[in-house]
Amino acid sequence: MKNDKENLIVALTFEFPLHIITFCEELESQKKYVISKQLIRSGISIGANVREAQNAESKADFIHKMKIAAKEADETEYFLLLCQSSKTYPFDPTLLDKLISIIKIISKIIASSKAVKTFSNLQITQ
Repeated sequence: MKNDKENLIVALTFEFPLHIITFCEELESQKKYVISKQLIRSGISIGANVREAQNAESKADFIHKMKIAAKEADETEYFLLLCQSSKTYPFDPTLLDKLISIIKIISKIIASSKAVKTFSNLQITQ
């Protein structure tokens, strides 16, 4: 399943955690440890799962790993929204913008992968 060509979602989900790390360092400098630890785990996990999906054993495995990445992205969004809504936490709106773009791309990848799988199943049964 691995494709060695440059892959937009792989690149975006590698770049995003680098920004999350910097933001979490800012949170920790302000002693906001709880959110920082959660945010760094979920934010880094998005890219790790996308990358793992590139080595999937099957289309179903690929979809499953991308769904995990989507869940981690949703969790990351939650923690960023908490930062945004809290008066005592710093917030970087560019992180949320980048994350929303990543979520949209992952959602499209999952939907199109499911559509291809469904179309393949239709051809087999006919």
